[in-house]
Amino acid sequence: MKPAVAPGAGGNPADPSGAGDRYAWWLVVRYSVGLAFDAAFRLRFAGLANVPAAGGALLAYNHVSVLDPVVVALGADRRGRSVRFLSLAEAFDQPLVGWGLRRTRQIPLRRGLGDWEALEAVAAAIRAGALAGLSPEGTVGDGTALQPGQRGAARIALLTGAPVIPVGIWGIQQRWPRAGLRLEPPLRPTVAVAFGPPVVPEGDARSRSDVLALTARIMSSLGDQVELARSRA
Repeated sequence: MKPAVAPGAGGNPADPSGAGDRYAWWLVVRYSVGLAFDAAFRLRFAGLANVPAAGGALLAYNHVSVLDPVVVALGADRRGRSVRFLSLAEAFDQPLVGWGLRRTRQIPLRRGLGDWEALEAVAAAIRAGALAGLSPEGTVGDGTALQPGQRGAARIALLTGAPVIPVGIWGIQQRWPRAGLRLEPPLRPTVAVAFGPPVVPEGDARSRSDVLALTARIMSSLGDQVELARSRA
C-alpha cells in the first residue's frame, strides 16, 4: 500500500500541513504499524475518493476502539495523505506510543478541560492544508449506537471553512473493544472503513444554533457511513 505522493516533501518541517521530516517519520510509523495491521485484520475500504487528494479537511470517525485512528490513517494513506489526530495527552507519556505521536506531530488533548488550544491547533493544521482527524463522540462506545456528537468538529469546520469527511468504522472492536484486547476467533477479523461524501460547513462558529445544526448534519452523515461499514465487515 505505497502512498501515491509525499505531500509537502522538502518543505518546512515546522509546517503543520505535514511537510519535511514529519512526513518521513509518518512513513516509518505507517509501514511498521501498517504491516502489523495487514497481518492482524482483513482491511476493507470504501469511498476513498472522498478523501481530498490535496488541501485541508477534517476526518470525523465513530469511536468503537482505541485503534480507530490507525485504520482511518491507513485509508487516508492510500490517497497519499497523512493525518494529524487529536490524541489524549496522557498517551504522549507512554514510551513507544508517545514516541510515535510526537514524531508524527499528533495533537495532545487534555481530557475534560474543554481544550480550546487543541482545537485551535487542529484548525491551524487544516488551514495549512493538512488532514486532521477526531471522533465527534469523544469517547469509545460499545458500537450499538452512535453516542451524542460533541461540538468540536463543527466548530473546527466553521472556523476553517473546510469540509468534514464522515468515516464509519466497523469490526475492529472484535479484537480491541472498549474493555481492551480480546483474543477470540476469528483469527483475522474483517475491518471495514467507509469514507463518506464531504459535509460542507455553513454558518458562524460563534453561533450556537449554527454549531448545533452542523453537528447534527455531521452525526447524520456519520451514521450513514457506520451502517455502510457494518454491511461490509
